[in-house]
Amino acid sequence: MKTVSPVTLVPINRWMQGENSLKEDLLAVEEPLQIKLQFGQGDHWQEKALAVTMRTPGHDFELAIGFLLAENIIHGPEDIQLIRYCKKVKDEEKGNVLIVKLSPSVKVDLTLLDRHFFTHSSCGVCGKSAIEAITCEDKALVQDFSKVKTSLLKRLNQMLMKEQTVFKYTGGIHASALFRTNGELLFLREDVGRHNAFDKVVGAAFQQKLLPLSDGLMMLSGRVSFELIQKAIRARIPIIAAVGAPSSLAVSLAKEKGITLIGFLKNDRFNIYSGKERVEMEES
Repeated sequence: MKTVSPVTLVPINRWMQGENSLKEDLLAVEEPLQIKLQFGQGDHWQEKALAVTMRTPGHDFELAIGFLLAENIIHGPEDIQLIRYCKKVKDEEKGNVLIVKLSPSVKVDLTLLDRHFFTHSSCGVCGKSAIEAITCEDKALVQDFSKVKTSLLKRLNQMLMKEQTVFKYTGGIHASALFRTNGELLFLREDVGRHNAFDKVVGAAFQQKLLPLSDGLMMLSGRVSFELIQKAIRARIPIIAAVGAPSSLAVSLAKEKGITLIGFLKNDRFNIYSGKERVEMEES
């Protein structure tokens, strides 16, 4: 199987202080990943090309698992029988096509997935064909939760930056990191797509049977969209903190479903948009 690196060197012309020079620059790789789904029972198995997403190679199985969980296709680790890269593909597609075989007990109704499953790396629900298809029917999170201290929140940005390996070298990649409210880092994943990074982290937690995580906190390197809140609800992660701003729809959904949403998180300040009861205020 071809190994695909998350970074690549490209030749550039660098203009600096009036002089031009030939250099090399390290970039984050962006390549398509096709996710195929195999499902059925006995002698009646179907295979469907479910999605193509532009992603940074690495942790592809986690990405696929997180995506399937977010789309409500799977609910537990026992729903997946096998996941592997497809072998019978063109040379340029090797390492970029994988198939997930579901357990025979999983019932799949693809007519409910009213979505054109082609997404680019920054895309969220842009493939949905109607606004009705993006409603979130999951139950609100219960209020039995662990609180996060403001002293930890103020450190999260530095903790995230410290672990962002690819970002240090390229400056062009997003990150999602799952912490416990005591500050323990569980998983961090990077990707050119915000949604992909989130799915990779959820996929990793799913594989380790850590979901739902009542004391979970997801830290994001960018802004917060509606679909990222939707993914958090599906994974039952109660706290979302982000360096960037949330959208109005993200805030509305967070309030409706009992998610604590924190934005513009810096070393010395942050905004709480919903769920302030999960934040333990401390004196500076």
